[in-house]
Order: sequence, then C-alpha cells, then structure tokens
Amino acid sequence: MNCANDSSRERQLSPCTMGDIAELAADSFCDIVREHARNQGEVIAFTYGDEEISFAALDEDANRAAHGLVALGVKPGDRVAFLGKNHPLYFEAFLGAARIGAVMTPVNWRLAAPEVAYILDNCGANVVFVGEGFAAMIEQVRADVPHVTHIIGIDAPEHDGPDYRTWKGSFPATPPAHVVKPEDDALQLYTSGTTGKPKGAVMTHGSILSSRDATACGEEMRKWQEPIPGDVTLLAMPCFHISGTGTGIGTMVAGTNSIVLPEYDPTKALDLIANFNISKIFLVPAAIQILLNHPKVNEVDFSRLKYVTYGASPIPLELMREAMRVMGCGFVQMYGMTETSGTIVALDPEDHVPEGSPKMRSVGKPLAGVEIKIIDEAGNEVPTGTVGEIATRSSKNMRGYWNNPEATKATIDAEGWLRTGDAGYLDEDGYLYIHDRVKDMIISGGENVYPAEVENALYSHPRVADVAVIGVPDPKWGEAVKACVVVKEGEELTEAELIAHARTLIAGYKCPKSVDFIAALPRNPSGKILRRELRAPYWAGKDRAVN
Repeated sequence: MNCANDSSRERQLSPCTMGDIAELAADSFCDIVREHARNQGEVIAFTYGDEEISFAALDEDANRAAHGLVALGVKPGDRVAFLGKNHPLYFEAFLGAARIGAVMTPVNWRLAAPEVAYILDNCGANVVFVGEGFAAMIEQVRADVPHVTHIIGIDAPEHDGPDYRTWKGSFPATPPAHVVKPEDDALQLYTSGTTGKPKGAVMTHGSILSSRDATACGEEMRKWQEPIPGDVTLLAMPCFHISGTGTGIGTMVAGTNSIVLPEYDPTKALDLIANFNISKIFLVPAAIQILLNHPKVNEVDFSRLKYVTYGASPIPLELMREAMRVMGCGFVQMYGMTETSGTIVALDPEDHVPEGSPKMRSVGKPLAGVEIKIIDEAGNEVPTGTVGEIATRSSKNMRGYWNNPEATKATIDAEGWLRTGDAGYLDEDGYLYIHDRVKDMIISGGENVYPAEVENALYSHPRVADVAVIGVPDPKWGEAVKACVVVKEGEELTEAELIAHARTLIAGYKCPKSVDFIAALPRNPSGKILRRELRAPYWAGKDRAVN
C-alpha cells in the first residue's frame, strides 16, 4: 500500500495543536471527538486498508451506534462486548456505547472457548459485536451465556445475523441525550487472575483522560507525548489490551490518524512505515525483535518515524542497540498496567544511549500527576535504593475490579495507593527499576500469564497428581511458561499429551512451552509451593528475576 503521495492524505496535516487540545472543555473522550468533528471534521481519524474514516464521519456514525444500542435495550452502566481483531469500527462502537453511558468490554480473541464464555458471563453483556472469523466462537459459547441476546457482525461475512454497517444506518446521526461524567465507567479490560479467573479492570472517562488533565493543569508533558500536526500512528497491538485501545483513544483525543492493523504483521508494518508517513508506533520487545529479523528491514526508510514506544517487558541492551541503529528514531520505554489505564512511568529518548547506561536498566520516571513509592509487606515506605513492592497513586488508577470488592480492596488502599505486584526500587534521581515480581506472574511476548490459570488447566488432566507453573528466560518471548509436574503413581504422561490437553481449556500463549516431570514439588511447612526454588536454576546469573 503506497499512499504517501495520495492527495487525500493532505487532509491529515491540519489537526489541532497542543494548545487547542488543552483548551477543549471535556469530561470524556466523547466530547473531544465531537469537538474535533466540528473544528476539523475532514481530518482522518482512522485508516484501515483503503478505508478512511474522518472525524466528522466517526462522530456521526458513533451517534448512530449509540441510538442503535438504546433501541436494543442497552442502558447506562451496561456492558457491551467486542470479540474480534483490531478494526476502526470497534472504536466507533466503543464511542457510541460511551455516549449512552455503556461500557465497552473487548474480549481477547486468542482465548479458548471456556475463557471467552467466562468473560462474557462475568461482564453480563447482552450485546456482542463480533469480527471476521469469530462468529463460530460466539455460537460455540452461546449456551453458556444465555443473556447474550444480540450479536452484530463487524465486517464478518460468516455471521448470519445483523451487519454493523447496515444496522447503524437505520438510526439518526444526532447526538444522544445522555450526559457523560468523568466518574462514569467507560472501558472494562480483563486481566489474568491470581486465583485462576480473570478480573475485569474498570476504567472511567476520568482515568482515561487523566494525562491530558494533568498537563492542562500546568504539569509538564514530555516532548514525545505532544501531539504534532500530521502525526500518523500505527496501531498494531491488540485492542483487548490497554496498549491497543489506549493507542486508539490517544489519537482520537489528539485529533490525529491511526492506521489500524488487524493484528501485528511485520511485513505489513514495514510496508506502512515505508509508505505512509508513520511517525509513532507502540510495540512490545518481542515484536521489535521480529521486525528487526525481517529480511526487508534494511530496505525500509525509517526517516519519518519519530518515536517507537515499547513496554510490557524489559528489552535486552543488544536488541535496543540494534533497534536504535536500524530505525534511527527516539525510543521510549513505558511502564504501566491495565489497572493504571496504561503508562504511568516512562524512560525518555534522551536516556537511551547506544553504549548503555545504568539509567537504561530502569523504566524511567513517573509521568505528570503520577506518584510512585516503594513499600514493604506491611505497606510502609522503604528508603531510596531498597527493593520493595511498587505502589502508585494517580487519577489514572482504575475504579476497581468489576463485581469483585475483595480483590479491589486488596489492590487499592483507602488512600488510593495501588499495589502493582511488581518488586523494584527508586534511585536518588527518581528513576524506577524493576527487580522482580511480588505476585506470581509470567510475561511472555507482552501477554500476562498467571500460573494459577495454567495450573488449573493442567491439574484437570486425570493423570496429574501435582503441578506448579513458572516463568523461565526465553530469548524471543522474554519469558516462557514451564510446567513442573508430578504424575500420579503408576501412571504415564508425555509432554505433548499434557500440552494438548491444556490447549482445549486455555489460550495457546498460556500453555506450557516445556514440561519437567519431577518426583515432588518443594513446599514450605504450611504447604505453599516454593516457586522461587523451582525458578532459581533458570535465573542463575541474571541481574534480575524477570526477563
């Protein structure tokens, strides 16, 4: 797709300036999109293949979707779900739902059917938007989610029900009467669970817009955060993660264009970078490595690329050096989580140096309006340089976990401090360093995997007597899932059999990449599995116990 010289692209070169955005009086991103539609309606908001959606069209069609959802009985506070790969119409439907006070819940399309059914049941959505290739999945789980009464296909030819484009066309483009408030729920993203069941992290309109609000109140915005006229962002990370949905919301707020890829594809990404004036892109380290290993990477002109932002896991120095040499742009490491509505700490381009430095081992300094402290098990703040659990407080924090007050209380205290579950320390300059994880979590290729989920699936195999799951270093994915399994006496079990069993119950990326069969699991006197003993041989010689 070579679109760099297409005259239609000229419409992208006049979005609002930073000053214009700061002056927008808005309680939600819905209001900001409406302002962009009034002031720069011809500017392109989303590009998808050969399709372009202007801010004026996005605004009008989101209104149509809003009225359509009301006609289906959706009320303020109701959840609506989306199961599909990235698509600009997801953001349009999201905007429509938000304008009537409903909450978008994108579902990870990589999950197995039982996991999809659980999320749809837990969020209680009556309306599900389904993308191409996932109608069969919805039909597979229908019996488990009888409250799902309406399924609308978004460019899903195999879906024999209503088509989104036709459906919305029968409703008016006038704004709905509902007034959105900053404290209203807007987005519900599911995170893996320490107890084996995922939790729905609820973000409000206020938490989503908190970075803009902090800078509008006079706090300093980093240079790489500033929207620049003509910015074009490549949206390549999945929208069921805050990285994908957050990117789309960010460009809608900035009044700039997102080019949407259904899923990460290094060949398409390189083609778009070369031919479409891409200026910004977010990637996880594994995706950067895949891009750099592509045979055509050295043929691409990266000169228009301003920033690559990356996160979800640490990046090896050698990989960072190669990325800086090949791409020649600014790099920004981001640290955050779903529960903080995305990034709360960042390592600026100025701190990225090819020869390496102590600061490059950090994840940077807190963003405007974000507080960070390091605490011990009792919640007391520890001295500078001391390892403890990272806690954060800001308006970016989620409201809580959906219908789970116990988990919410365990994560956010009465003073608004959120325990991240990561272990780290602050240096004397305020830079944050990740050392380990307090909670049992594995990050593989940017995806969070909780051992409890995997262990529950493996333990259901009739020949498994005991099991523990750990993360071990992996050169491509950062960490890989390994199962340590005790087989029932007198039984036999192979690695292939156990992994195949797991795939019927959980997503493929959660399944073990390897299995160690052992005689017994190490446990303390109270019976708790000593995971650190299982992990220790694999992490020996490493500076930190995360990869």
